[in-house]
Amino acid sequence: MSGGVPGRSQQDRDAVLARLRDSAVGPADGDERQEVLARLAWSTVVEPGDADAGQLVARLGAGRSIRAVLAALDAGPLELAEMLVGAGAGAGAGAGAAVRNATGSAVTACDEDEIRERLVESAATALVPALARWRPRLQRLDVDAVLSAASAVGCALVVPGDQDWPAGIDDLGPHAPLVLWRRGVPSAAGRPSVAVVGSRANTVLGAEAAAEITSAAADAGCVVVSGGAHGIDAVAHRVAMAAGAPTVAVLAGGIDQLYPAANTAMLRAVSEHGALLAECPPGTRPSRWRFLARNRLIAALATTTVIVEAGARSGALNTANHAGQLGRTVFAVPGPYSSPASVGCHRLIADRRAEILVQPRDPAETAVRLWSGERIVAGAEVPIAGARIDPEVLRVVDALASRRPTPLDEVARRSGLSLADTTDALALAELQGLVQKGPGGWTTT
Repeated sequence: MSGGVPGRSQQDRDAVLARLRDSAVGPADGDERQEVLARLAWSTVVEPGDADAGQLVARLGAGRSIRAVLAALDAGPLELAEMLVGAGAGAGAGAGAAVRNATGSAVTACDEDEIRERLVESAATALVPALARWRPRLQRLDVDAVLSAASAVGCALVVPGDQDWPAGIDDLGPHAPLVLWRRGVPSAAGRPSVAVVGSRANTVLGAEAAAEITSAAADAGCVVVSGGAHGIDAVAHRVAMAAGAPTVAVLAGGIDQLYPAANTAMLRAVSEHGALLAECPPGTRPSRWRFLARNRLIAALATTTVIVEAGARSGALNTANHAGQLGRTVFAVPGPYSSPASVGCHRLIADRRAEILVQPRDPAETAVRLWSGERIVAGAEVPIAGARIDPEVLRVVDALASRRPTPLDEVARRSGLSLADTTDALALAELQGLVQKGPGGWTTT
């Protein structure tokens, strides 16, 4: 599968592959090795999130699909389209059943053949632009070069089915990565996780918020996920490491491309205390498109996502959109209305695409509860009506001093309430922690 490029022997290739796949469960047989190599080949051909490739691999398997695509470069897409329709769990018969349900009449074998033929023609037409997109890289396919580069870095190759494959990644469906490259320890897939992302040009308030949110996540036993960039991402990673919590940085390029260069030392530290993850082959340079595609992995890896700061066109908003599409809970941190760094967060909240963050612990507590299977009920933790909601509570609190105790009858006189209503209001205020009773009367807390 080296596309005409002289490669290593099969034995050498298997040895390198075994070293890279240190997370595989048990020894791999020949068929499994070929499927892994085929997935690796696919990952060198397509850009991140290519749904056409994802559907081909899901229906036909990595090995069968890559061989069929290579053949289609010369023979055309018709045979590949027939394979796809045939693998579609009786697509022709299913279409025939739909016709029967819609018309109430029987569908003949001739009709079934015609339906299948139309499906094949439609699939072949849809495959033409995909084949054109893949052709330049397919013609220069060299799996051995990728294996050599990966082996030199000292990383691990993880594929679906491995015990270290993050379960949340599968929620991406056909847009899921075909392989993942990892540097560091397994990414704590069995724990709840919080993604902390935001502006690269953060404010001091943003850095403080990110640090508090990350610290709360670490205290709750969550994995902290981010993108390794300047600003909020870097704060999240550094605070997580300082707190002894596992942290995962998802890279936009290859696993050997530590970007930005100024964060190289930090990213190496992340690989020692947590993990670096990448879906692109080693040697792939980060690009604007790959940063945006990388954001879907951050969203999929996290149980909850919090946007700390985001400008009107921040990439963090892209992460929030992916998280929302995946059904993940998204939080946004409110900031000064005049701050450009908070415009994106305010828009997310206003459009009801994110929950407003009230306490730094909110994302972590929600992640833990979701991970444990607990149903999240909106407003479940709202306390008994606050002083600003209950006017009688507000009146008795206003009638008190913070240091000098006020007797009950004096509270009633100042608040304009009866003794009975004053007693009830003080009891409610005491339950809320707003007041306390001492030997000489009542005081505010």
